[in-house]
Amino acid sequence: MSTNLDIPILGEPARSALPADSGHEGKGEIHVVHLYPREMSIYGDLGNTRCLAARIRRHGYVPVVHQHHPGHPFPEQAHLVVGGGGQDSGQTKVEDDLARIADRLRGLAADGTAMLMICGMYQLFGNAFVTVEGKSLPGLGILDVTTRGNEQRMIGPVVLSTDHGDVVGYENHSGSTVLGAGQAPFGRVRHGQGNNGSDGTEGAVAGHVIGSYLHGPVLPANPRLSDALIGWAAEQATGRDFEPAQLDDEVARQAQTRQVRRLLG
Repeated sequence: MSTNLDIPILGEPARSALPADSGHEGKGEIHVVHLYPREMSIYGDLGNTRCLAARIRRHGYVPVVHQHHPGHPFPEQAHLVVGGGGQDSGQTKVEDDLARIADRLRGLAADGTAMLMICGMYQLFGNAFVTVEGKSLPGLGILDVTTRGNEQRMIGPVVLSTDHGDVVGYENHSGSTVLGAGQAPFGRVRHGQGNNGSDGTEGAVAGHVIGSYLHGPVLPANPRLSDALIGWAAEQATGRDFEPAQLDDEVARQAQTRQVRRLLG
């Protein structure tokens, strides 16, 4: 497969898409797949992949970082799948390819693969996106959510309460998302608009699949969330319990705490 479409990931070695040399696998290899990094990562979401790869190394595992582009074969191994936000034109560019790999993604989700889908990819992992003109674009149905386009955008900093503690980030979306009757949200809004600005929910979670509108990128300031994803991926990759290292996250904790205090008082 040609690699000339790959996006540079700052801090990642050139050979990070290749498996580790024999005897240098550490606690195990974790294959990370970033979906459509050129079309669907316009608000810094590629930083989530950089954060995950760096933390995987710090925990003593070896990340193998794949970038999946439209029309290319999907990687044979995928233990952690991430996707980001994009303009409507970006979603249009990946729509056909997403339909092509839909069954693979649904199978991975059903098998418990860790996934983090942000903004536009969160919408595409839902049931449908209904445009302002009323046209319905089908999604993957992995998350039981439906999104409708609006004339006004929801923009600004966000604080959530989640199963992974407080989560901070930044939203910038015109889509208004409604959860299905049995669909759990990713978090409850303490500051910001969330899914739709009215019901107090943000994002959605099903199994190990998390969808959210939070940019930032969201993971560097939320190490507990990062490690939840890595832990799920490590267990799937190795067949063993996650073996975390003791990491110094004081800078991230201070950044998160200061945003919470600034926004909530």
